[in-house]
Amino acid sequence: MFHLAKSIYDQYTLWPEYSVLILGLDNAGKTTLLEKLKSIYISNYKELPPNRILPTVGQNVATLTIDKIHLKFWDVGGQDSLRDLWNEYYSQAHAIVFVIDSCDNDRLLECKETLLKIITDDKIEGLPILMLANKQDIQIQINSKLEIAEIKEIFNKIAENLNANDSTVLPISAINGDGVVEAITWLKDRILLNKKNRPPKYKK
Repeated sequence: MFHLAKSIYDQYTLWPEYSVLILGLDNAGKTTLLEKLKSIYISNYKELPPNRILPTVGQNVATLTIDKIHLKFWDVGGQDSLRDLWNEYYSQAHAIVFVIDSCDNDRLLECKETLLKIITDDKIEGLPILMLANKQDIQIQINSKLEIAEIKEIFNKIAENLNANDSTVLPISAINGDGVVEAITWLKDRILLNKKNRPPKYKK
């Protein structure tokens, strides 16, 4: 009887946990985004200053509690040599955040090809895909920075095979946090809508 009661108690005290992959080319701002998320959602967290954030070799992981669910973020290295390892995470993921450097026109084609490779992998079928046009805070010369409308036009064409409700492009600044909460709210809502297809793990 005790073990039965404990089992029932555990079912009601465990919180759902969903895994989110943060992907994108190196220097897109993935680790900076994760630092900003930790500073927003973890009480008294001391955010690393931008000059102390180093390129990710391997992965950075953080679990954040948002509206009584756990979102476990995996910031995976974006160097060319590491991208072939991304698909090892897909089967356990509940959503993908693809970070775009909106100031890096020179690597736009590489960025497009990388995203196309992700969304055509069978393991991510049905997953919400959130594309974030990062570095909106940077003021640079005209024509050297893509506007959000241009980025949406480019990447919506790539994602045309995805359900329109399960993918979007949103502008953010990982440095100052503009748009970050709105982006995570969209992501959380889509993950919950998809939980029958990708059930969560349950953790205390």
